Order: sequence, then C-alpha cells, then structure tokens
Amino acid sequence: MDNMNSYEDILRFVEEENVKFIRLAFFDIYGVQKNIAVMPDELKRAFTEGVSIDASSVDGFDAEVRSDLFLRPDPTTMAIVPWRPIDGRVARMFCEIEYPDGTPFDKDARRNLRLTVEKAAKEGIHVNFGTEMEFYIFQMDENGQRTMIPQDTAGYMDIAPEDHGENIRRDISFALVDMGIHPEASHHEMGPGQNEVDFRYADPMTAADNASTFKWVVRSVAISDGLWADFSPKPIADKPGNGMHINMSVESDDGKDYTESFMAGILEHVEEMTLFLNPVEASYHRLGDMKAPRYISWSEQNRSQLIRIPATHSKLKRIELRSPDAMTNPYLAFDLLIQAGLDGIHRNLKPMKPLDVNLYKADRSITDTLRRIPDSFDEAVNAARQSDFIRQAVPEGYIEEYSRRKQVSEF
Repeated sequence: MDNMNSYEDILRFVEEENVKFIRLAFFDIYGVQKNIAVMPDELKRAFTEGVSIDASSVDGFDAEVRSDLFLRPDPTTMAIVPWRPIDGRVARMFCEIEYPDGTPFDKDARRNLRLTVEKAAKEGIHVNFGTEMEFYIFQMDENGQRTMIPQDTAGYMDIAPEDHGENIRRDISFALVDMGIHPEASHHEMGPGQNEVDFRYADPMTAADNASTFKWVVRSVAISDGLWADFSPKPIADKPGNGMHINMSVESDDGKDYTESFMAGILEHVEEMTLFLNPVEASYHRLGDMKAPRYISWSEQNRSQLIRIPATHSKLKRIELRSPDAMTNPYLAFDLLIQAGLDGIHRNLKPMKPLDVNLYKADRSITDTLRRIPDSFDEAVNAARQSDFIRQAVPEGYIEEYSRRKQVSEF
C-alpha cells in the first residue's frame, strides 16, 4: 500500500483496517511463495527480531546444518488480501531472509534482485519490467477435483458468449487493483480456456512482486469460482503453451540509449540462462511451437523471433523477450536479465542484424545458420553448467538445485 515505510505505518494501517492476521510471505529458490501468519501483537517482534522458519524444509535452501532462518518484513509491500473476510481482515507482506546473526541469506532471490538493481543504478542504468502472463482455466468435477476440460473453446480475443473468461478476468483485475496492482489489459488467448493479463511497467522489484502476487490471485479467484488455473508451460499437448513474455526498457543517467547493447547482452547469454527462464522439462515442449521461439534472433514487431522490439508511442524502446514461461522465478529471471544486459553495455556488444522473416516457415538455409535455444531440459542444464557468466550471476548451488527439478507439478 502507499506510504508504508515503517513498523509504525504498518501498525496504524492494521488498526485502521481491522487486520487480524498478517501473512509474512517469502519464496523458495524456484519462486514458489510460502508464508507464515502472525497476529498484530507479533508485528513488533517481526520487525525488530524477525520470525523464525525451518530452512531445511524449504525446497532449494539446502540448510540442514544451519536450518534456522528469519523473515524480516518489507513494509512497502503491505497489501490487504481482498478475498478474505472484511471482519477480521488478512494482509500480506513480502519478507527478506536472514541468518540468526542478521547477515543476509545468500539464496534469497528477492534480496539478490534488489542488490543487482542497486548495482545497476550506481552505474547509471535503470531497467523497467512488465510481464504478459498466460494461463489456462479448467473446470472442476462434481467432487471438486481438477479436470483437464477447458472453461471454454474460444480463441484469440474472442468475446462472450464464446469467451467464458470475461467474468473471471474481471474478478482477477478487481482483486489486483484492491492490492495496489494495476493491470494494463486482459483478453482471451489462442488456446481453449486460455487467458492473458498484461501489466504496466514498473521497477524490477515491484514488477517481480506483482508477477508473484498475480499467480496467487489468479489461482485463488479461480478456486473461489469453482475452477482452477494452470500456468504450466504446456497444459494441452496440441494447443498453445503458456508463456510469460518479459518486456524491458532501459534508461540511463547520461541520456544515452543503451537498448541495443543491453539486448545484445541478453542474446549473448540466453542459452546459459534458459535453465532458469524455462526451468522444467515441460518448458521445452512449448518452445519452438505455436508462436513460442526456438532460434536466437530479433526483429522489430515480428513475433516469431526470440526478441522483438514492439511498436510504441513512447520515446523509450521496449525489448520483449518471448521465451520465458511462468514456472520461472521472476526475481531470478529479472536479476539475470539485468546482469546480462549490463554485460552487454560493459562490453559494448552489438546485436546481430535483425531477421525480418517468419521463422516458423523459413527455409533451412536460414534457420541452420542461427543459434538455438536449448532443445531440452538436459541441454539447458549443460549450458548453465558450462557458463562462467552463470557461475558468477547466481548463488552457489543454484545450478545443481535446478538440474534436479526436471519433473515438477505446476504450482
């Protein structure tokens, strides 16, 4: 919520809004949200001492020896949970993670993103992010169990009565606004029961918080409507997959346009980053099919490319990276993209020439000359393991943790 910067601000808000439970939320290394709930009289302890968690039970934290960690709330992220009762309201704050002695936990991707943003700012570089996240809505059976029957059979930007998703997209949008998040647009996507919601640009921390909150809101609203939401990369084998297109714009204190060098850094390192942008085996069933990219190329407006530069009325160019899916940890993804872009700026890299052809129909004489995104999970693991860039860009142990995550259910 606006102007929440201290424990005193939070306490005043809790009293004014009749908040009875506060969810202290954090993320495992895969971006899966966790939380512990406290009551208002525990807030002071949360801010001064932190709230203890068992790190050995959190995926990827690998903390059997030093298993006690502490959550430290970020007051700027306080938000009411709008689908909970008004009488005795529930609120949520994101937290950073510390060791008992107060030193930061090195596998806290949210904190690591903040540090990368601060490093870029010291160099005069500021990056804004926006996401376009796709998801399927499926029906539940009479026993409340999930089915794979889509909510409707509508297509791209169809309207009611074919589109059955108008009401749930409206409910999702209202819930997001109540939490201080402003979606830019929403519509039916190409697949049956597939939807998309796009967000306004924001700084990296806010954009990652918004993306994480969005998935939680969508799943919660769907359940309350007797449906369920699936963000996994390829829910239906012969239908379009779910992507999470990431839009970026680069500003500099010196007024120079570093967009091309920033983009060139991403193109340079994208193979190595793919394990983290597309972190499960199903991710590779989506890539290269139905508007999901396979080759490492870019173009203005052409949607068959890995990166496109969309037409815009803004003076700032926008880079749209089309390979990631929503199984990525947005804090880690944004962190890696900033680091790759900064490397491009530091080395004054230049992107290859734009490729203004439809790569889904292009002759092999063209595609055989292009680098590819890894074709499989195992290939992505190998690319990450061989990368000096990744070894210095992610915390120790991340590559091995992600390499063991080949088979996971959608969260």
